[in-house]
Amino acid sequence: MSEGTFIPQSILTCPLCGAVKSETMPTNACQFFYDCTGCGALLRPKAGDCCVFCSYGTVPCPPIQLAGPDASCCT
Repeated sequence: MSEGTFIPQSILTCPLCGAVKSETMPTNACQFFYDCTGCGALLRPKAGDCCVFCSYGTVPCPPIQLAGPDASCCT
């Protein structure tokens, strides 16, 4: 993915049960929590990640997508 390209959908995969779900990412805020639709677990970002999409999604959150992998987001 090139810098400046934006993909609004990400597929989240639960690390506990493996359930997958396509979600539209919010563009005005980071999503710190996500309720797994498979097992009901409350997912939180991994250490060092800003949101659940950066931790468990197929594409990173909008601020990271638009600014590049070295950008800080959600500050």
